[in-house]
Amino acid sequence: MIVGAGPAGAVAGIVLARAGARVRLLDRATFPRDKLCGDTINPGTLAALRRLGVAAEIERRALRVGGMILTGEQRVTIEGRYPRGLHGCAIVRRDLDALLLEAAVAAGCEFESGVVVQRPVVDASRGGPTVTGVVVGGTDASCTLPARIVVAADGRRSVVAFTLRAARHPAHPRRWAVGAYFENFAPRWGLTPTASDRGGIGVRPQGSVSTLGEMHVRRTCYIGVAEVPGGLTNVCLVKPSRPADPDLRDPRALLLRELAEDSMLCSRASDARLAAPPVVLGPLAVDVNPPALEGLLLAGDAAGFIDPMTGDGLHFAVRGGELAAQAALQALEHGWTGVHARLAGERRRAFAGKWRFNRLLRALVASPRAIDAATIAGRLAPRAFESIVARAGDCHRAG
Repeated sequence: MIVGAGPAGAVAGIVLARAGARVRLLDRATFPRDKLCGDTINPGTLAALRRLGVAAEIERRALRVGGMILTGEQRVTIEGRYPRGLHGCAIVRRDLDALLLEAAVAAGCEFESGVVVQRPVVDASRGGPTVTGVVVGGTDASCTLPARIVVAADGRRSVVAFTLRAARHPAHPRRWAVGAYFENFAPRWGLTPTASDRGGIGVRPQGSVSTLGEMHVRRTCYIGVAEVPGGLTNVCLVKPSRPADPDLRDPRALLLRELAEDSMLCSRASDARLAAPPVVLGPLAVDVNPPALEGLLLAGDAAGFIDPMTGDGLHFAVRGGELAAQAALQALEHGWTGVHARLAGERRRAFAGKWRFNRLLRALVASPRAIDAATIAGRLAPRAFESIVARAGDCHRAG
């Protein structure tokens, strides 16, 4: 059983079902559903989706992303392209998640939407605590769904992880995100969406210029900007905050004010219109100490969320889903001895470098002088910035 049908859960389901396992996939939402996200898939993650055989329709609907732009507070701008002709893509999470879920169902997963998981079932009578299923439903009508293995892929606010006291929000950093889609947000280079983009298909003519992911780092926040299919632009503001912060009571006013007061973004946003009300999410970071319980594995944000600045969320979800599925197959075939330790080791090998990389970038963002110095250095030594872009894009995993 997999709790959560987002990218991590869907990918885990695909791997397990193709290996012959019977998979029950649960989610409290009805798909397609909206999700706050930067909406970009980096080259390494795209390569993983191709390896799984699920990338073709995603790429058909997506815009090509050829690299990244970084700006500092002093209007210093540097651009880095992905190496060797590699590219990522930009696609609205609503569409990406629906496509991955379709692939999971096509692989043989049984999907049930609108299912609220209350808590895991832990049986202490088997010589050691063992997760044997989940309790679902409302307070007046709940029932237990048994399972040999529960894969918790239910996001950064995982009911499973928090119920087991395995997850917590750290004291630092305490950042909140405000994200929204805009119509008529001017592209940086004066490009306009193609007719097919405006029609929602999101396919640029062969050989056309790629869009670039954007990160605008400021003294009190950073702002990610990504053009997405359908003539829309994803704008996501991330700032230190607390739940009682009055700015969070009116996220629309906060987002519009930050754009209007930003010297590099105000003109691009001047004629833009919100396509829907902004979404607020936070605090972002979640620390998780995965419990070594037989019958339970964690995947995706449920296994820990680090407030990634470089679009790594989908990378952690896709690869984390694969690793959890492989661990589940080992447990089904050989038992649980060593499974959690091996999974922890595989996760360290897969993610430790990017965890350190993101922590370094967050420390850099905390110092406006440092980010301005870095952007100036990037202009003087563009190859250095290109290597950072390649690292951020997991290009070494893209072949």
